[in-house]
Amino acid sequence: MMKLDGVVAFVMATEAGSISLAARRLGLAKSVVSERLAELERTLGTTLIQRSTRRLSLTGSGETFLPRARRILREVEEATSELAVRSGKLAGPLRISAPVGFGVLHLGPAVARFLSDYPEIDLSLELDDNFVDAASGGFDAVLRHGAVGDGRLIARRLARSQRLLVASPRYLERHGTPAAPVDLERHRAILYSNRASDWRFSAAQDHAGRAQHGWTVIRPPAALRVNSGLIMRDMAIEGLGIALLPTFFIHEALAEGALVEVDVGMQAEQAELFLAYPKDHGAAAKIRAFGDSLQRTFGTPPYWERGEAGHAPDGSQPA
Repeated sequence: MMKLDGVVAFVMATEAGSISLAARRLGLAKSVVSERLAELERTLGTTLIQRSTRRLSLTGSGETFLPRARRILREVEEATSELAVRSGKLAGPLRISAPVGFGVLHLGPAVARFLSDYPEIDLSLELDDNFVDAASGGFDAVLRHGAVGDGRLIARRLARSQRLLVASPRYLERHGTPAAPVDLERHRAILYSNRASDWRFSAAQDHAGRAQHGWTVIRPPAALRVNSGLIMRDMAIEGLGIALLPTFFIHEALAEGALVEVDVGMQAEQAELFLAYPKDHGAAAKIRAFGDSLQRTFGTPPYWERGEAGHAPDGSQPA
């Protein structure tokens, strides 16, 4: 008889691309995952995966079985979720991926609150700044900073965040303070390397009071390109240059005076935080509960937009 844990190992290994990574995501030893795969192949009487030192590849039988294996797991999750909802409990595994910087700064208290409210959920949280496909990356849901734009997914907006131009007082004393977007082209910029390096601004009117429409795009010279918002913040504090960052990275540095906002008369494109997950996902009830819990912890507007140094445990706004 085919065992469910073998199906889980097969799907996870396929999506992860290696048995080692699948084992890490499952919280198991590599030898256990390998044995479960081997037992599944013995039960089915066929080889599903060609193993190599670099990456796994599916055989013809594996390609045929994969969509059915995913359907089996989805139906099991749907049944489990339905029973949990009917009993008033949410339980079982929940796999979430989130960006590193945001996770380090803001997910500790949020996840602790969620698990306190739902102690029977087995949450796995993996922080990764690389693109994670929420539809096939082996996770139930993915936190993203920007719009999702994928028809396979439900994208729930959790919070908005301003993006602000910031620099250290020391940098501005040495290099001057830009007053208009065009002035930024003469300054050193700290740029995020995982997205276009353009800075986009919009405004209802310019400094002369004239109506403006559309976007103004600035391509500043780079002092540094890095794939970490936390490093960008730290380099700005050190006086390396000007950075364009969401307030969820810089609200404490602004409150402490380590960074100051650089006002060029136009508003930068906003950042948004989404929770994305596949349509008709079996763990939808758990994902919705996770999203609800995050929103309660972050507050409306989120605490980083209110200039608070810490989180608001009850999600309330200050008087």
